[in-house]
Amino acid sequence: MSDAPEITQEAVDAAVADALAATAAAGSTADLKAARAAHSGEGSPLARLNAQLRNVPNDQKAAFGKLVGQARGQVNQALVAREAALAAAEDAARLEAERVDITAIAPRGRVGARHPVSLLQEEIADLFVGMGWEIAEGPELEHEWFNFDALNFDVDHPARQEQDTFYVDPPSRHLVMRTHTSPVQVRSMLERDVPIYVLCPGRVYRTDEFDATHLPAFVQFEGLVVDKGITMANLKGTLDHVARQLFGPEAKTRFRTNFFPFTEPSAELDLWHPSFKGGARWIEWGGCGMVNPNVLRAAGIDPDVYSGFAFGMGVERALMFRSDVQDMRDMAEGDVRFSEQFGMVV
Repeated sequence: MSDAPEITQEAVDAAVADALAATAAAGSTADLKAARAAHSGEGSPLARLNAQLRNVPNDQKAAFGKLVGQARGQVNQALVAREAALAAAEDAARLEAERVDITAIAPRGRVGARHPVSLLQEEIADLFVGMGWEIAEGPELEHEWFNFDALNFDVDHPARQEQDTFYVDPPSRHLVMRTHTSPVQVRSMLERDVPIYVLCPGRVYRTDEFDATHLPAFVQFEGLVVDKGITMANLKGTLDHVARQLFGPEAKTRFRTNFFPFTEPSAELDLWHPSFKGGARWIEWGGCGMVNPNVLRAAGIDPDVYSGFAFGMGVERALMFRSDVQDMRDMAEGDVRFSEQFGMVV
């Protein structure tokens, strides 16, 4: 006895209704695939009705064949339409989820870089702090007494002329943009008790041309020691140690006689740079000497009891030696591509 369905209008209508309901209820292409298999594939009610056409008398085959064929066509059309609708909806949802507003600013920022002059200044400061020194700071707008008089500059010294120094109006206030950080040394001697071991880094100003080897505003680091029994040997040993830390174990310094109002004796400081591009050589680095007794007296320190040494160098110049920077203007123009060469140090 067979359980095959009998082809009737009611059976066909019921199969179509179930198929259309399942098609409409499909919420995704995956659901529709399951509905298609259940209502249009092999074993579906319509497929089983279609298989019964072989048992229908010949004179009725055309009528029943048309009935079942139209039903299957109706279901297939509904499946195709629902598939198109679901695919469009899913594509729209995917596009919305992946949408990028090309008119908006990108949510990422370019990583900057610390300026190499700032990095070297901090490295030098850390070096002296490791030696037990203090870091001293002072104003960049300085009184003429601290910048010149207390440092034993005569009133007619060339450095006091406007072609070398930025004076601030009105002249009666005697204010200048400091030409060195030596005023910080004077302030340190006035504010601190001896012994004094201070490093004075900071920006200074001179009416120099803006060219490959000069800047009108640059960074200096100056050192001052005041204690009992200080000699040139202490100065030489300190500078040799600093040179080795900054430029390598083979670096060393030498002195050449010179004159500075604030030191006596005074010397030009040369650096033996072992890894200089083009070969090791002596390079002029800065100035140094024993603190002039007049400077000690101006700060209220007895030169018969205490002595000291002082030195000063430019940070930009040291950076040129260390990193083979050919043009000092690159350090002042603010192009981040210059800083990026030295790494993303924080």
